[in-house]
Amino acid sequence: MSAERYELVFSEGPDMSEDVVVVTATGQAGPGGHPVYADATGIVRAEISDQEEVRVLASGGGQDPARVVRVRPLPDPQP
Repeated sequence: MSAERYELVFSEGPDMSEDVVVVTATGQAGPGGHPVYADATGIVRAEISDQEEVRVLASGGGQDPARVVRVRPLPDPQP
């Protein structure tokens, strides 16, 4: 079962700084058939499998995703 929200952790390697982006389910499926998640701007988009494998999806030209991306599930927000 997939979470509703995740943190995507971007870094260039184990000893490098990290950038963290929160993404939320979009209701769409990616090329692999898994749910697509996006940040609030819609610029960062990723397909995340139920095994928490991440595929960053291009949302525009000229994007160069980080080499290392990890994912952390977040608890669903309480109503």
